[in-house]
Amino acid sequence: MRNILLFGAGKSASSLIKYLLDKSETENLHLTIADLNIDLAKKKTNNHKNATPIAIDIFNETDRKNAIKKADIVISMLPAHLHIEIAKDCISHKKHLVTASYISPEMQELDEEAKKNNLVFMNEIGLDPGIDHMSAMKVLDEIRAKGGKIILFESFCGGLVAPESDTNLWNYKFTWNPRNVVLAGQGGVAKFIQEGTYKYIPYNKLFRRTEFLEVEGFGRFEAYANRDSLKYRSVYGLDNALTVYRGTMRRVGYSRAWDILVQLGMTDDSYTIENSENMSYRDFTNSFLPYHPTDTVEIKLRYIQKIEQDDIIWDKLVELDIFNGKKKVGLKNATPAQILEKILTEQWTLEPEDKDMIVMYHKFGYELNGEKHQIDATMVCLGDDQTYTSMAKTVGLPVAIATLKILNKEITTYGVQIPITKEIYLPILKELEDYGVNFKEMEVPYLGYNPLNIMT
Repeated sequence: MRNILLFGAGKSASSLIKYLLDKSETENLHLTIADLNIDLAKKKTNNHKNATPIAIDIFNETDRKNAIKKADIVISMLPAHLHIEIAKDCISHKKHLVTASYISPEMQELDEEAKKNNLVFMNEIGLDPGIDHMSAMKVLDEIRAKGGKIILFESFCGGLVAPESDTNLWNYKFTWNPRNVVLAGQGGVAKFIQEGTYKYIPYNKLFRRTEFLEVEGFGRFEAYANRDSLKYRSVYGLDNALTVYRGTMRRVGYSRAWDILVQLGMTDDSYTIENSENMSYRDFTNSFLPYHPTDTVEIKLRYIQKIEQDDIIWDKLVELDIFNGKKKVGLKNATPAQILEKILTEQWTLEPEDKDMIVMYHKFGYELNGEKHQIDATMVCLGDDQTYTSMAKTVGLPVAIATLKILNKEITTYGVQIPITKEIYLPILKELEDYGVNFKEMEVPYLGYNPLNIMT
């Protein structure tokens, strides 16, 4: 049998594992699932005869290398910083590698070695990055094939809660790593290009500069800018495009409320709070407000943030329970961001019966025969349950499909790469349709940001 080694049996791996095990008989596959938590690995195999769960510490070099040596191809669903040692072992033992993570500089340095050894090192083959690359390149290549010149590209993605499970005022629940949500937008200025002009949004302004989007059947969304929209400008062949913008989607109103937490300082991860373990949630909130001998925490926060009494933002803050004087933080030497994460996790964790939702939206503006055109492409994927979430589907399925296509020599371009060629994206997007990952493409009037070509 052909042996697939998977490192990491976390939430995003469930649909990946199911896909490979469902194909194991017809494709002659054996799947080894390696995780530090052997019980988790066992649970994901579900006693399947073509699966073997093993406990492995990724830092145990001997065990790691022995496992890789026995495989025909390796998948890493571990955190991105743990991929590199696996990748080096894959070079040593001449094994293909698939990850859903961004290509790090260290990974890119292995490109020449991978090519020398006829190895495919496929990265960024999850949701975002991954499905975004493939669905964007499909339309971009089609526009270019008919002679069109790309003048605008915008891409948005959001991991949200399905409408039937949307039960809080923020219209949001955690569908992936809560820490990443709390720290979103930090670590640098958001930069993009709009109508030929470079634009920059500092973190303290990020959540007040949003764009609105309408998705048929699912209503209105807003999007705030990603940190670096220009990272893929050359990769996508968009060096001459006037507008290149990538953003994160939320329901309308989320960003304005989140900005209050940012302005207070609750998302800061750069220092620890003294005696955080014994603080109440109310103490935590009060620590960001000035002293006043008589005003309550609520009055001070309203005044500082200029929140009117009938503003829905106030109800959203109250819903988070940040004024509770009895609940203790219980985290020693915690940063504000860590404390906020704990508070939000209590409010925004998906209930057992809840379903999540992935929404993706692309805009393509182009010129053809002297006229401007626009194509909008949208994708909405709903989760089945808490195991087979839309996040697990959209992250794990592209990884699984690519893995099988590499094994079957249907993907034969060697080296460290991302899925932006027809050889890769066409068959994977086609197969994803069978699992409910469908893009709806629509010709719409070109709007851009400056349709009258006025100097700005």
